[in-house]
Amino acid sequence: MNWLSSSQGVVLTAYHPSGKDQAVAGDHGKGGEEATASRKYGQYTMNQEITKVPEKPPFDRSSSQDSLDELSMEPYWMEIENIEKSSENRQDQEVVVVKEPDEGELEEEWLKEAGLSNLFGESAGDSQESMVFLSTLTRTQAAAVQKRVETVSQTLRKKNKQYQIPDVRDIFAQQRESKEKVPDGIGSQSVRTNENKYQGRDDQASSLVVGEKELIPLVPEEAPASETDINLEVSFAEQAVNQKESSKEKAQKSKDCDAPLSNFRCPKDKTGITRIGDLAPQDMKKVCRLALIELTALYDVLGIELKQQKAVKIKTKDSGLFCIPLTVLLEQDQRKVPGTRIPLIFQKLISRIEEGGLETEGLLRIPGAASRIKNLCQELEAKFYEGTFNWESVKQHDAASLLKLFIRELPQPLLSVEYLKAFQAVQNLPTRKQQLQALNLLVILLPDANRDTLKALLEFLQRVIDNREKNKMTTMNVAMVMAPNLFMRPTLGLKSNEQREFVMAAGTANIMHLLIKCQQVLWTIPKFLVNQVRKQNSENHRKDKKAMKKLLKKMAYDREKYEKQDKNTSDADVPEGVIRVQAPHLSKVSMAIQLTEELKASDVLARFLSQESGIAQTLKKGEVFLYEIGGNIGERCLDDDTYMKDLYQLNPNAEWVIKSKPS
Repeated sequence: MNWLSSSQGVVLTAYHPSGKDQAVAGDHGKGGEEATASRKYGQYTMNQEITKVPEKPPFDRSSSQDSLDELSMEPYWMEIENIEKSSENRQDQEVVVVKEPDEGELEEEWLKEAGLSNLFGESAGDSQESMVFLSTLTRTQAAAVQKRVETVSQTLRKKNKQYQIPDVRDIFAQQRESKEKVPDGIGSQSVRTNENKYQGRDDQASSLVVGEKELIPLVPEEAPASETDINLEVSFAEQAVNQKESSKEKAQKSKDCDAPLSNFRCPKDKTGITRIGDLAPQDMKKVCRLALIELTALYDVLGIELKQQKAVKIKTKDSGLFCIPLTVLLEQDQRKVPGTRIPLIFQKLISRIEEGGLETEGLLRIPGAASRIKNLCQELEAKFYEGTFNWESVKQHDAASLLKLFIRELPQPLLSVEYLKAFQAVQNLPTRKQQLQALNLLVILLPDANRDTLKALLEFLQRVIDNREKNKMTTMNVAMVMAPNLFMRPTLGLKSNEQREFVMAAGTANIMHLLIKCQQVLWTIPKFLVNQVRKQNSENHRKDKKAMKKLLKKMAYDREKYEKQDKNTSDADVPEGVIRVQAPHLSKVSMAIQLTEELKASDVLARFLSQESGIAQTLKKGEVFLYEIGGNIGERCLDDDTYMKDLYQLNPNAEWVIKSKPS
């Protein structure tokens, strides 16, 4: 498919299964609604393209489509034909279509997922935790919440529900108490996600005041950085607002699209980069809620409509290998291999493909024989868990076809029902950097089982691409072959037309391209989200401490005695500028370490491991990690390049523990 710019829109020249090239013209934002012809492949239909919110100035179509210039989309359409052939003999899943919820119900569900359900309904008003949560929001995040609360309030009033419907201004006004100084090392700079570092003298003028609570100010200028650096310290939505208002917007777009994907990176941070899997579950839950609000705020700023989909009710089997929900499959796998996070059949199929050698030309693109695939599926269902299946009989291309079939036949898509359309909408974002920011948030939002399986898939696809000189499977070839398997779902989309399918084909192939090439960026948790979690924890600790003191006072305990006990006991025997690191599973269980400007987490680990003897001496780097525990964070695994003094200043009440990562 080739993209040809014109004053009236985009002209698409695409390979069609009929063998003829077709040209379709359409406006950037309309998604080709003028075209009326529709085309279906077997039971699959392309999902409807995400539409722009009215009365928002449209951005130009994303320049990420440039990677498709001069390329035929033939691998994509051939994969569609292969899917159709393989589905002819497969039993269709029985589907019960759920009534489409109205806007109020969708927004109500959004607020529940964001952890703000007590802002409405019968529990409205009992919302101290929500007030703490709201006090950490940026300007654009607060606006996104306000918009959804207003929609739900209007819907509830229309339905005459006798619930307490608080005014949004009242909700934020209740946060005045949060203006008190925050403890646990979260100073004004870190609480405000470091955004104030980039503010000028108009700081106060640019702040949003809701009620009498000043929220995190809008950033007038981004931190000076390379055009391909992903700024993780400042809210993505705030950056988007700044970019829209900047006179450099067009120049930024041009530089952004010209840069190869390999240039996009997350700059090193002295307090350490946080990756998915580094945080304790309770903090990760808070990150997910903030990520949902941030993603919604980003889409709001850029004029993209974001509506979560409700899971379609599908009657599924409760055992087997194919057409089984990921969670059910993992439950039965964990009875065989405790702790496994990726389906065993998925792992075995990848292993079988790799045993055949990744240099095979056309790997993933050339399909296995449909009749053999059908027989193999039946045999696997009967013999896989018994351990009697003969893997030597499985040809490499058949294994690749089975892997793609497994992904397609998941009852709910690997990218999840709730966020599949949000993933598709990434193609409508104006710059590559914003597309990566949105994908980063979406990856964070995926359920654990989906995210872990997606990561295993993307890592495998990258290994295939690493052999492109011999197998002829470039990144875009792999992306075009895999996109239909991840993005096309039966029953989830509305009726489609031909032009929209061409646009979606190019868009989803490019999204797949980004997912494969930018895994390091996408599996990083932005620092501004971690800092918002730190502030929530600090505020909750402060309120809990205040309540405890009040309780103790009522019980006539000596207040001074309590306050002395409340101090960090480790401070008594550790001099200033020194931390005590615990290693309960190593022979040297504790060590006092002097903080210096250059001391890194890797240096602390090296000191411990150099003193090990016996069995513990065999421990290697990567088997144990230094953790930051307590203070303003639940638990966080530190990356090697974390500067300990900088992190200590951010969280002086933390404990420092060396241990292995939980499986």
